[in-house]
Amino acid sequence: MSIAQQYIEGLKNAYIRAGDLSAEEWIHFESVKHGISAEDEMKLLEMYPEIPASLVELLEFADGTYWREYGDEEIAFYFLGSDVDDGGYPYYLYSAGQLLEDDDMDYGDNFADLFEWYREEMESGGTDIFVDPRIRQDGSRCDWLCFSDCMNNGGTSRLFIDFTPSEKGRRRQIIRYLHDPDRLDVIAGSFDEYLMMVMEKKFAFIQPEFF
Repeated sequence: MSIAQQYIEGLKNAYIRAGDLSAEEWIHFESVKHGISAEDEMKLLEMYPEIPASLVELLEFADGTYWREYGDEEIAFYFLGSDVDDGGYPYYLYSAGQLLEDDDMDYGDNFADLFEWYREEMESGGTDIFVDPRIRQDGSRCDWLCFSDCMNNGGTSRLFIDFTPSEKGRRRQIIRYLHDPDRLDVIAGSFDEYLMMVMEKKFAFIQPEFF
């Protein structure tokens, strides 16, 4: 069984264990979702030849959970986690369409100000902003793919695959952005390691109060 398959099976069991309402959420989600189309999968592989196979596998199971329309229904379903609140903060999975649209986003430009603020903080001895040294602090050379927004619709946290790390980092490492205070941290060396981290935290983001 692949890492992605283990993740999906563990996610399903975690929803069922969390109680009646969460189990109903999972059953309904399974009844309406569908996987990525062959056409979109081909486009993704062409646009992102280094996209992790495990991410593609997740999309083959469910083509997104972030305000994703399946038939006549719009789904917003917690599918991923991170290290925030010891794993207790939920995230959505982007669809193939959202990933393809993401190619138009220039995250280097978006985070250039944060990189500059961080350098100023370091020079002044401040600690309000943090950028992991494994992340390249050059907006003009950043190549990131955002695959997930948090339950606050990205206002608080987002997750990225980093194709252009610093010399201290690893290609395709996972970056977590967190707002207020602003931070960019590497939370896993690969997408597989990221999924394993969420599993090790026992899908802590599936909490009854969220349903």
